[in-house]
Amino acid sequence: MNENRINDAIAVQNVSKHFATVSPVRDVSFQVTAGEFITLLGPSGSGKSTLLGLVAGLEKPSEGSIRLQGREITECSEDELALLRRDFVGFVFQAFHLIPTLSALENVSFPLYPVQMETKERQERAMALLEKVGLADRAEHLPSRLSGGERQRVAIARALVNEPAILYCDEPTGNLDSATGREILTLLSTLNQDREVTLFMVTHDRDIAKLSHRSLFMHDGEVTES
Repeated sequence: MNENRINDAIAVQNVSKHFATVSPVRDVSFQVTAGEFITLLGPSGSGKSTLLGLVAGLEKPSEGSIRLQGREITECSEDELALLRRDFVGFVFQAFHLIPTLSALENVSFPLYPVQMETKERQERAMALLEKVGLADRAEHLPSRLSGGERQRVAIARALVNEPAILYCDEPTGNLDSATGREILTLLSTLNQDREVTLFMVTHDRDIAKLSHRSLFMHDGEVTES
């Protein structure tokens, strides 16, 4: 069990985000229990990505409270937020965001460089995760020599290398064909079960929601729960 876990991994209360002419998030409240797999569904433009940025500590709300691992992140400085994300949070994006000049192994180990750790330990942890996602034999390959599914697997391994309590996924299968997308979803679901990582996934695909424990639905900045 992840020692970083607490009962409520994410607690959102009356959160809104306002820009000059629009409010993409309006008075949203929900809780995510540690170890849950939650999907956030909704059409394009409904505010899903904005809400993800808020609950991950990448943006600050205009109003409301967001507690991440029991800490009120709306009161944190940028440096405190960076440390909180480093210690508790992993990200998997639709566009992979791998460093093209680094090998798969180097991409996975990259987030560990700010952490005091021996080079051997860093490489061993990264290789163990590549083995976990079935890419040990591709460790020395650059991203350009990997398929889309392989690159997403590297991105997942990188997201897990700091042993996060919460994994945020923003349309992680959006750039993949349907068969590869199903493989990635199965992998994420397995990681959620085996590692008890809290999984918060943004998607527009209701079929993906069938794999999750619970779904939130977003429309015009507001959230309802199934």
